[in-house]
Amino acid sequence: MKNISGVLLLALTIGTCLMAPVRTCACTSFIVSGKATKDGRPLIFKNRDTGDQNNVVAVVQGERFRYMGIAASWDVKPVSIWGGHNEAGFAIINTAAYNMNGCQGKDTDNDGATMRRALEVCRTLADFEHLLDTLPKPLGVNSNFGVLDAEGGCAYYETGDSCYVKFDANDPNVAPEGYLMRTNHGTTGCRDIDRGVERYMAISDFMAQACSKGNFDCEYLIANVPRFLTHGLTKQNLYDQLPKDADDTRFVHFSEFIPRYISSCALLVQGVKPGEQASHTVSWTNIGWPCGSVAIPLVLQTDVTLPAIVLHGEKGKSWLCSKSIEQKLKVFSLRRGNVRDYIDLSKLVNAAGTGIVQRIMPLEREVFGHACEALKKMRKGRGQQALQQYYEWVDAYVQEHFPAEDR
Repeated sequence: MKNISGVLLLALTIGTCLMAPVRTCACTSFIVSGKATKDGRPLIFKNRDTGDQNNVVAVVQGERFRYMGIAASWDVKPVSIWGGHNEAGFAIINTAAYNMNGCQGKDTDNDGATMRRALEVCRTLADFEHLLDTLPKPLGVNSNFGVLDAEGGCAYYETGDSCYVKFDANDPNVAPEGYLMRTNHGTTGCRDIDRGVERYMAISDFMAQACSKGNFDCEYLIANVPRFLTHGLTKQNLYDQLPKDADDTRFVHFSEFIPRYISSCALLVQGVKPGEQASHTVSWTNIGWPCGSVAIPLVLQTDVTLPAIVLHGEKGKSWLCSKSIEQKLKVFSLRRGNVRDYIDLSKLVNAAGTGIVQRIMPLEREVFGHACEALKKMRKGRGQQALQQYYEWVDAYVQEHFPAEDR
């Protein structure tokens, strides 16, 4: 009933409305079946592009399940969540599709509210389908939802106001290599107004290479996709034209790469293998501008407090997100003209290895090393103490070792 060949009528009106004007959103995403990953755990990923640059990780007790997710910093009691997972091992991300409600290409208000509701009440993909089937219409959404659960489910739902189509990453007829990608159009929508085409080409190239090299693992994907500097259409690779050092100013056109001016976070949710506890689901979370921030693996555990640097902090913002925005402004340093379309490449990457990405990645690798040790202990039944120690270490280490001139 709910597969690639069946379009289902459904309904939705969500009583709560967003507390800010409609924003142009974009995003790049992929999903990978556990059959295709190195460790047998399914993955869903989103690079979030939005005007809401200040993001935080929110931890909320929902109606049925406790969950963690990405929220705009101003959305203190989140009406909208833009990717996350709950204690039952259900996880969800999205990209704005624009073309699922005809050829008008309109943005919609309820995509984030739908994801928040799903995290509150869903345990499985079947629960999510039931949610979509039973909510009153119109949906108020125009979105590609990527979903996984603790039973190995992993699928996209191309969703508009009145119908959705499921694309199952576990179905070899749908995903021959076990993975799928989406940017800003649905394949079953009005194809005359496809958006995000260049980024779709870029993520397609990246994933094909990663698949062929056996690189479907969390560390590789979360470190490299949000910082992929090859353009999908032109095939321009910015690493082929490196400035000498950070003082060798070189402005280059920077439009429709996977990382963009409006990239505000990246999230990779790692599900569980059969027989593992659903609560061992991990959100590898890069809060802020991904090229200038550090991805931190996070697990939702009772009585364990997440690192303070990703939560609401001073002035209601995340410390790490704020620092990443400072980094971004050094790269997008023009103050007149089309400032979002040009970067000073020397500040991002350079031959001397002193670009922002090049200084951030060693710090991130150290975080990953400690995280993986904590995750191993968690999976062996010694989770709470190991995770709390890791979170406390992350808070201190990242603040101490973040590039000194950027503090």
